[in-house]
Amino acid sequence: MTSNTILRAARRTFIAGAAALLVSAVAVPSFTAPTFAADGPASVADLAQGLLGAVVNISTSQTVKGTEGPGAVPMPQLPEGSPFQDFFDDFFKNRGGDKDNGSQKVQSLGSGFVIDAEQGIVVTNNHVIADADDIEVNFSDGVTLKATLVGTDTKTDVAVLKVDPKGHKLTAVKFGDSTKMRVGDWVMAIGNPFGLGGTVTVGIVSARNRDINSGPYDDFIQTDAAINRGNSGGPLFNSAGEVIGINTAIISPSGGSIGIGFSIPSQLASGVVDQLRQFGETRRGWLGVRIQPVTDDIAESLGMATAKGALVAGVIKGGPVDNGTIQAGDVIIKFDGKDIHEMRDLPRVVAESPVGKAVDVLIVRKGVEQTVKVTLGRLEDGEKAANAEEGNTDQDKGDKAPAVSTASVLGMTVGELNDETRKKFSIAADVSGVVITDVTKDSAAAERGIQPGEVITEIAQESVATPKDVMDRIGALKEQGRKNALLMLASKTGELRFVTIRMD
Repeated sequence: MTSNTILRAARRTFIAGAAALLVSAVAVPSFTAPTFAADGPASVADLAQGLLGAVVNISTSQTVKGTEGPGAVPMPQLPEGSPFQDFFDDFFKNRGGDKDNGSQKVQSLGSGFVIDAEQGIVVTNNHVIADADDIEVNFSDGVTLKATLVGTDTKTDVAVLKVDPKGHKLTAVKFGDSTKMRVGDWVMAIGNPFGLGGTVTVGIVSARNRDINSGPYDDFIQTDAAINRGNSGGPLFNSAGEVIGINTAIISPSGGSIGIGFSIPSQLASGVVDQLRQFGETRRGWLGVRIQPVTDDIAESLGMATAKGALVAGVIKGGPVDNGTIQAGDVIIKFDGKDIHEMRDLPRVVAESPVGKAVDVLIVRKGVEQTVKVTLGRLEDGEKAANAEEGNTDQDKGDKAPAVSTASVLGMTVGELNDETRKKFSIAADVSGVVITDVTKDSAAAERGIQPGEVITEIAQESVATPKDVMDRIGALKEQGRKNALLMLASKTGELRFVTIRMD
């Protein structure tokens, strides 16, 4: 394990991960907020005392079948002197299971917290309970309750569980506004590191808006509050005792805390929890575009003063904007009143929007800002349609990208060559390929004299028939480290010529 390894809890022993949120009808414990001295909090004892009862330990068991016998599941490496050493010694020595097929019981430990005392709702990470046969929630007073799964979301690593209190009075915590947290604010983490339940650590918000490449909606809070394996799903509190993050990952060369931990902000997770409670699944908004970053060169070629927003590289077939509302080559700089500073902002903002909502989108088209109104589809429906199409057309290619009706590549907007585009550009019937519908001024394509109405027939001596083919071929060349793309173009009458376009 290298020093740059992000330790996520997919391992079935101890876990370091996170995700969770806000809901209604929570029982809020009473506590006194600490008095902060100039050099930090004098004590957090009162704060911790009021919150410990709401944080739970989560244990799961899973039957794993294998052919390598008892040695197939390694003994977990526990810290020296761990009180759980005897437990795991007994467990791994006596886990014979089904000796005929090598089945074994594997256990894992994580953290969670109660957000609805009356209904018995507990939030944790998806990876804490993934593939579990049995889930138990252990409370600080020694009570253990069986849990059922309400719903999960792999994209944000959130899971919602439900227990039956059976007369047992639960303590719940409420969520705060993670957007109000500033770098340097004090935070407290409570969890189950290395099986040591009810562990309290304190630190500050080290950074915000961290992208650790764990999913499409990364926007983590970074903290130096000690987070270790087993803290997965545990809460990160502000100084008022509100949950503003869910501890999810660490960077560590050894598996222990070195002061770099990550938590999913409550603003991102709360909507997911609400949807899982209401529907048992997520229902995210969907715009139906493929996007890429706006570099300085792209911004200059599009007549933009600064590089910002998300460049629409393709419009997905059958998607919400496959009607010309948004076109390949547009730059989205504001969505439903929210600024899009960089590409990764857009998927998160769109996903947080309700399905079917009509929103205003501010775009830059050919150097001019304009506002268009779009009605959002449902992301999950779009993914199902894309998967169905891949099964029918791209099974041998192993390609998971959805088809697009138009695309923006190398300063060109390309589209399908059909009856409409043939008529628009007077293209002969015997010409085949992908039609160029627009060329950005001062782009690499414009420098090579490429004109709208020309047809791309081959890229690097491989034929193309759809906008998706063009994008995939250019992407493949870039992955190979190629600096230029060789295009064979056909004129409206079918005359062919070769053109090289730089791809940097």
